[in-house]
Amino acid sequence: DPYHSSISFGINHIGLATYIARFVSYKGTLKLDPGNLAASKVELTIDPTSIRTDFSGDYAGTHKGTPYKTFDEALAMDAKFLDAGKYPQISFTSTQVEKTASGLKITGDLNFRGVTKPVVLDATVVGSIEKHPFTQKGAVGFSATTTFKRSDFGMTEYLKPAMLGDDIRLSFEGEFHQN
Repeated sequence: DPYHSSISFGINHIGLATYIARFVSYKGTLKLDPGNLAASKVELTIDPTSIRTDFSGDYAGTHKGTPYKTFDEALAMDAKFLDAGKYPQISFTSTQVEKTASGLKITGDLNFRGVTKPVVLDATVVGSIEKHPFTQKGAVGFSATTTFKRSDFGMTEYLKPAMLGDDIRLSFEGEFHQN
């Protein structure tokens, strides 16, 4: 349910704070088999051009010679960052879903900037209902997080000097509805 879901990420900004941004265009599917979690599957694709930082400053005016009008456009399109012209999609495909003491462990392959690496999402089921009041079908809500190193995916700009951290903490909050 894209209207009740969000994907955000955080990165350390010059050792002072965690800078938060989000993606607003993505698609996800969940095939959940509570009786046989091993048969469950999660797939997610993100449009990197949909990055939103809420940066309201004059990016073009303060970055002389930039071909980008906004900070969001620079992050999406610049080869130092998401490079969406070359890599128009970020994707995750699960390879294993397991129950843990605190929820679920979802192992899968993250494809980011043309590199595929395994990541583990720690997930919790927030709630589920048999009959959603708007769709009259079953629905389930999840929180899921993972942390990965951006340098593992070839994104090394501003690591030295330490302007931006290497660790990216990705978070999903949202609902899935039965078809």
